[in-house]
Order: sequence, then structure tokens, then C-alpha cells
Amino acid sequence: MSLYDLEIAQWKQLLSAEPSYRADQIWQAIHKHAIRPEHLTSIPKQLRDSIAKTADLAPALSLVNLYTDDNELTEKALFKLDDQRVLETVLMHYSDRSTVCISSQAGCAMGCKFCATGQQGFYRHLTTGEIVEQVAWAISRTRTKRGSRRLTNVVFMGMGEPLANTKNLFKALQRINVDIGIGARHITVSTVGIIPGIRRFGKLNQQYNLAISLHAANNEKRTSLVPITRTYPLEALLEVLADYRRTTNRRISFEWAMMDGINDSDQDARELIAICVPLQAHVNLIPLNPTPKWPGSGSPMARVRSFSRILEMAGIVTSIRDNRGTKIAAACGQLAETHVTLGGDEGLFAAGSAKMDLSGLLD
Repeated sequence: MSLYDLEIAQWKQLLSAEPSYRADQIWQAIHKHAIRPEHLTSIPKQLRDSIAKTADLAPALSLVNLYTDDNELTEKALFKLDDQRVLETVLMHYSDRSTVCISSQAGCAMGCKFCATGQQGFYRHLTTGEIVEQVAWAISRTRTKRGSRRLTNVVFMGMGEPLANTKNLFKALQRINVDIGIGARHITVSTVGIIPGIRRFGKLNQQYNLAISLHAANNEKRTSLVPITRTYPLEALLEVLADYRRTTNRRISFEWAMMDGINDSDQDARELIAICVPLQAHVNLIPLNPTPKWPGSGSPMARVRSFSRILEMAGIVTSIRDNRGTKIAAACGQLAETHVTLGGDEGLFAAGSAKMDLSGLLD
């Protein structure tokens, strides 16, 4: 339990001896303004001190280090959790917006070969509070770095598979949208294609964005890159995406990490087109970033542009992601801290062998 794990009803119960408006006052402060209760001068000092001394009301995230790149327009925060696990959150500032890339798990069980988090293994789901607190940090940090600038976008593209943690994810989405005030169309959830999670996500009947980490458009190649394809083959994934498109009328995006000589041929582009056209999907091309256990390299930019042109000639709306934070391992696919020592000589991820139970998702 932590500061952001409490629901509003629990705050009201906790503060039952206070005026009836006090819980709402604190709830709005910690969410919309990202101000912790002990710093909230509009409540009595005695109450502020009492909250500060209550262990269950302490923040869940302890900042260990902050890395910057791109002239400080990209920031990566390394947080320690109360069980000594770590997570990373990336904040990116642009001329017209600020976007935070947040994590949903400590580690990841999906095992994507080219992803640093997948190379580490899975440890545990993040709680609702641990997810929401990353956004609160980003709000505070944006205010500090950019003056009157507001945090405008939230993307679930950090560590972990969001749709394997739907219980906490959906609660966090509600908080981020309603209580923090980030518009649903400015919130994106990325998944490797967890079919039951996509079904549940669609039933939320909200305007959130859905992005699929595709990377290959045939089962054999995709399985070699994204092992969960064995459980959720492309045919089944495309069927549920077609249903999602019909019922929500929301555009789907495919993320495609461009890997030199692996998934960047004209044939790969044609296979991707065959998938995109029926879904009217958007494609986001991502030049692959280096990770410790992946021997390959990203496609040359000339090849990325050529691939993009093939898609565009077929009428596919395509963008090429401007990778940010590569020097601090903050770019897409790079999040996983392996060499941080906190109170001992052993790196926090050194014994990462836990497996995530997916039995509730495999239908």
C-alpha cells in the first residue's frame, strides 16, 4: 500500500474525523496537481505531519537516479520500489507537448528477443498506485523543467506488458483520465497482442489509443521475435483487432521495429500492407535501438524511408519515430536497469527468474 494506492473511499474513511471536504481536497491535490499531502499548505499542519508519518501513505517510488539526453529534453528516472525492484520512466519534452512513457510491470514475461526488458525476465505487476505515481512524478517534473507547461500525453510503452496487468492498468487509466485530467485520446496502451486483454480493453468503451507491437507479419518470423505469437498467432490477433475496430471505431497503430536484414525487405512491407489495409491501421516505424543481448542492428535510415514509401504508396498512413534518449538507454526497447546497486553489491535484476502466471489470460 502506498500514497496513490488508496481509493477515494479509503481516504474518506481515513479522514472521517476531518471536515467532509478534506478527502476530496487531498485527492485533487495529489492527482491533478501532483502535490503530496505533507506539502499541501491548505490543510492543517498537524494533519500534514500525521500523514507524513503514516507508512501506508508514503510514496511508492524512490528516485535513485535521473539521466538526461537530447539537451535535457529527454529524461529517464530510475525508481526503487519498496521491495527493492526498480522501474524506469521516461519523460520527453517537445515544442508543443510533453509525453511520459510509463511502466506497468517490473520486468516483462513476454521475452521479445530484441527488447532489453524482455531480456531481463519478469518480477511482478506494478500496483495501480505505482503506475499512477509515475504520471504524478512526470507532472511535477514537467512543471519544474518547463514552467507553465502541462504534461499532455501518457504512453504505456515502458517496462512490462500492460494488458497482462489489466486489473491495475484499468484502474490506473481511470485515475489518469478522470482524476489527473489527461484526455483519453492522449493516452496510449501498447501491447504485443494479448488477445483477452484487447477484448477487455475494447469493452472499456473509452477513447484510449491502442498500439500493437507487431514487428513481423507472418507467424514464423514473428514467433522468432515475439514468442507470445505461439499462444496468440496472427490470425487470431487480427480477428480480435477487426472486432475491436468495428466496436470502438478507434484507429489501431502497428509498431514495427526496423531490423537490418530481418524485417525490412520489400516482401515484409507487402505482408504488412496485407494486414493494414482491412484494418485501416496506422504504422509507426521505429529504427531498432541497441540492447545488450540482441546481436542485430537497426535498419539504415535510407532503408527505413524506402520501407515507409512502399507502405504509403499502398495508402497506409505511416510515421517514422524520432528515437529519443538512446545515449541514456531510454529509447524504445531499451528500458531495463541491470547495473544499479542499492544497498548491496548485487544488481537488482541479477536474479530475475520469476515467471508470470498467464493462465487467466489464455482463452
